[in-house]
Amino acid sequence: MKFMTMAIFPAGKAAEVAAASDKAWATQPAERRPKSAYVLMAVPFEVPLQSMVSVYVTEEDSIDAVAARVYPVMLAGANISIIPVMEYSPGGAAKTEKKLRG
Repeated sequence: MKFMTMAIFPAGKAAEVAAASDKAWATQPAERRPKSAYVLMAVPFEVPLQSMVSVYVTEEDSIDAVAARVYPVMLAGANISIIPVMEYSPGGAAKTEKKLRG
């Protein structure tokens, strides 16, 4: 299952959150690591002032695997949201919707 993990953290904690994140990912097999992560340069929702938002999508066997990996990042000062996501092909939204409708 795919999960989008979003971390919101005070800009002043960026170094600690980055170090904790790097350490957590270092224990994961290469095939489990996301190809890239993103720091939003503008956020489409309200976050506390002087905060940064980081987002990445991973494929995991369970939510427990995600939770175990992000816990040290939470202790470093990040507020973590783990969101299950569904993937579909661009241009294939209607086909996917029809399939899911049954």
